[in-house]
Amino acid sequence: MFEVLSTPLIVGLFAIWACFLILSYKGQPKGLWTLALANTGERFGYYTMLAVFVLFLGDNFGFDSGWASETFSTFLFFVYLLPLLGGILADKYGYSRMVVIGILIMFLGYLILSVPLGGSSTALVAMVAGLVFVSLGTGLFKGNLQVMVGDLYNSPEFADKRDSGFSLFYMAINVGALFAPTAAISIMDWAQQSLNYSKADSYHFAFAVACISVIASILIYFLGRKTYAHVIGNGKKAVETKKTANVEEATLPVENDTKERIVCLCLVFAVVIFFWMAFHQNGLTLTWFADEYTATTSTGIGSMLFDVRNLLAGIFIVYGAFGIFQTKGLPRVLSVVMIIVSIFFLYNMIPAPGVETQLSAPIYQHFNACFVVMLTPISIALFGWLGKKGKEPKAPVKIGLGMLVAAAAYLMLTVCSVNQPLADAAKHTHVADLSPSLLVNAYLILTFAELLLSPIGISFVTKVAPNKYKGMMMGGWFVATAIGNKLVSIPGHMWGMDLTIVWGTLMVICLLAALFIFSIIKKLNKVS
Repeated sequence: MFEVLSTPLIVGLFAIWACFLILSYKGQPKGLWTLALANTGERFGYYTMLAVFVLFLGDNFGFDSGWASETFSTFLFFVYLLPLLGGILADKYGYSRMVVIGILIMFLGYLILSVPLGGSSTALVAMVAGLVFVSLGTGLFKGNLQVMVGDLYNSPEFADKRDSGFSLFYMAINVGALFAPTAAISIMDWAQQSLNYSKADSYHFAFAVACISVIASILIYFLGRKTYAHVIGNGKKAVETKKTANVEEATLPVENDTKERIVCLCLVFAVVIFFWMAFHQNGLTLTWFADEYTATTSTGIGSMLFDVRNLLAGIFIVYGAFGIFQTKGLPRVLSVVMIIVSIFFLYNMIPAPGVETQLSAPIYQHFNACFVVMLTPISIALFGWLGKKGKEPKAPVKIGLGMLVAAAAYLMLTVCSVNQPLADAAKHTHVADLSPSLLVNAYLILTFAELLLSPIGISFVTKVAPNKYKGMMMGGWFVATAIGNKLVSIPGHMWGMDLTIVWGTLMVICLLAALFIFSIIKKLNKVS
């Protein structure tokens, strides 16, 4: 009986949580929530595709680890390279215009990918065409939307909320990524069991989900236009009232230190290359690790982690706990309701003794998004507390710490992978049954690193970039990400070696990047 009511109950809790967020963070500009939700829809589609993409390459086209690594990393490379082009075009023609064009092109790409054509050469050409459209559309959409978010904070009344605003933005878009693996697995199972599609063809249903999510993103963007109307316009022409223009002029970066700012941003870009090389193993070697080295079943309370509804209940408890101590009035009441109902929900979801939960490799990718959402209030509260004491580290320090934390994740994987059998790089067969908790903990630590580096880094770019190069510098951030994503293929080519070599290489790279950024920290702090 409870299983029937569980989904409506969690949907109701989700609605309460959304109201809680809006009421608790009402000091943020209204446009933040519209732009964040528009990005949430787009990210849901993107991560639904990405959750199964590397497995699709093997099952549909028979790619070995080398070809799959190159295809996966090349796609990610262009996804994050093309925002440079998008930023340049937006500086000339307007951010909002590029966002709209980008999401329409993206839709066309997902539509092509959703057509099941088998494993023929025609299907391969169609897949490449679809990936090109998705990459180009993302390039026009992603960076420019984030520039618009940054422009919401040019007014003095919001200037001190920039970092927390980007953290909330980052949290919101990860809600989309949280549901993506479950959506991909569920729609594929349905296609196989109800429609009798083969495993290879069922992947296209996951890609079709992305089409629907992009439509939702378009609708949110246009329906909420009024909330961010003041940041729409040409990159070279003001569209503000005189009063707003004067406010912006007082808060723009000083242009006489343009060269120094650009140099500092480029140094940060050099570091984040290696973070994304390590982090985006989640779609490649970490997915293979889940598929080939991790147990395929789980029992007991630990198996509850693999149901997205339980993760949501845990998120609601975390936010409710913070709400009790940090809010008053209605938000505090909502906090109590969230905690009580979520505990009741989780109690009733505890599996019976001996019941096994089947685990599919893509499901592990929902942990990163879950931890981003769950840890965001902790991050905001911690740095807010440090800020009041005048001890909050500046953005470059946070980025350096993020690299150290990423190194710790791969150190753990290295130690726990000693004496494991070698993988079959061509056939990708299951060779070991390591505890699922190992991979879950790895995602947890990598998420700590991501929260220290990614939203803070984006905020740093929007703050430090000279005004006339703002779009280009945001594009530069994505170029660094693109290069890192292309380097993702290196551990992929190493797949089949001893796991301690694969994980140890990533650990050393992250550690060296951290040491580099701390060696130039004074220079970076000067402009931040």
